[in-house]
Amino acid sequence: MRDIFLDLNEQLSHPDPVRRAQIQMKAPLPKRFYKEVSVGETAGEHSILLDGRPVKTPAKRPLTLPTRAAAELVAAEWDAQKEVINPVRMPLTRLVNSALDGVAAEIDAVFDDIVKYAGTDLLCYRADTPQSLVDAQAAKWDPVLYWAAEEIGARFILAQGIIHQSQPQTAISAFAKTLSKYRTPLEMAALHSITSLTGSALLALAFAEGRISAEEAWIAAHADEDWNIEHWGGDAEAEARRAARWTDMEASYQLFNAVRNTTG
Repeated sequence: MRDIFLDLNEQLSHPDPVRRAQIQMKAPLPKRFYKEVSVGETAGEHSILLDGRPVKTPAKRPLTLPTRAAAELVAAEWDAQKEVINPVRMPLTRLVNSALDGVAAEIDAVFDDIVKYAGTDLLCYRADTPQSLVDAQAAKWDPVLYWAAEEIGARFILAQGIIHQSQPQTAISAFAKTLSKYRTPLEMAALHSITSLTGSALLALAFAEGRISAEEAWIAAHADEDWNIEHWGGDAEAEARRAARWTDMEASYQLFNAVRNTTG
């Protein structure tokens, strides 16, 4: 399985998901070489089996997950591949590979990067006009900021425009303390992905803490974009890009929820 994912570095790392898919379309895809996909369990770890053989990550580590629920999600991606294996259509597998091969070795750096996002969080930077946009941002973002202040003791300062606003260290520390509950490679990978996709560490943490759903986080992250669409209309390219990014968002929240499902 190494060659399938390792040989597609450019396709899988391109920051634009639409461009990533376009590049992938030009590359030959390996044919499906297995008949049966199943989930195995050894010492409390769950693995994905292809005709009884365990899948490995690109770095040749065992692709194992802590819950059956998480393993079944990844196994379903492998089973969904029909005549060929298309990694672009396997966002959960790619995210797990990233967690096991990358995040596990750099978990402190990933944790710190999420905390750094909180220092310049999307939710803290507000428009000053027009009033309808101001109201749209407040409706989607204020509840999360109120939750952060009241429930985890992280009181962030709002700013207008794009001029940097330094946040109180007490707010950053309170945010980091709550985030530390999820300091495992898979959870960190999922929350870092959600943070990057939404532009907001606060939305990612609010989701993790059960304050909002993934769908609510997604809608909040697109408050500005949706306001623009409402007033000026959208375009097909932007819609396609958003749909592709939602696929990654969906994989991230599904993995997070499945890993937290300790009954699996």
